[in-house]
Amino acid sequence: MDFKNKVVIITGASSGIGKACAEEFAKRGAILVLGARQFVTLCEITADLEKRYGIKALAVQVDVSKEEECEHLIKQAVMTFGKVDILLNNAGISMRALFNDLDLSVLKNLMDVNFWGTVYCTKFALPEILKTKGSVIGVSSIAGYRGLPGRTGYSASKFAMNGFMESLRTELMAKDVHVMVACPGFTASNIRFTALAKDGSSYGDTNMEEGKMMTSEEVAVNIVNGVASRKRTLVMTGQGKFTVLLNKLLPGLADKLVFNHYKKEKNALI
Repeated sequence: MDFKNKVVIITGASSGIGKACAEEFAKRGAILVLGARQFVTLCEITADLEKRYGIKALAVQVDVSKEEECEHLIKQAVMTFGKVDILLNNAGISMRALFNDLDLSVLKNLMDVNFWGTVYCTKFALPEILKTKGSVIGVSSIAGYRGLPGRTGYSASKFAMNGFMESLRTELMAKDVHVMVACPGFTASNIRFTALAKDGSSYGDTNMEEGKMMTSEEVAVNIVNGVASRKRTLVMTGQGKFTVLLNKLLPGLADKLVFNHYKKEKNALI
């Protein structure tokens, strides 16, 4: 697919996978509408991409957990560029705490950002995407196929996103709208450093070896290529594909392997 003059909205675009996707789309000539809470950082990214790639870009401050701000994001895109071709629901937060220990507000926060943020943005963008026969993408996770210990809220939010996107895809089968779920494996980004602890504060550390993970840039190339070929589901890394398959075929064994894996992580919770 030629992305030249395609209007792409990306949430969570100020860092990590979202920022990397913005650069990858910019390389391919897309018009960008970048949304995130960190507005100053977002403006710097937007200006840099415009200068380096000669594209048009717009920064919009948005907290995707708030319905009215999601509506504003889409309206700004349409008012500025006249259409929406691609919506990339990337904004998300993670967590690290056992369910027995955590405050329930942590789970609510995870659902508000990861699930409801996707629902809100998709709701307001879909009428425009139907006109362009464009794409709706949800950046999910292997945790959306296999529940992970210490990540109850994160897994629940991604399971919910996957179900929402699957239902939406089926509803739109006759409308020629592309719906894709992208599931990175473990990715070297700041999402683990900003993960929520049991009391809702920022965990502030990573429990994994970043050097052995996919980079955000590698994930971005996979996602943009997936949009170009209008893929249905994009499960990245061999480990991720193995986990999804094993959980379907031998769920009891998957329980044991996942338990043993997380028992060995740094500062293990189990």
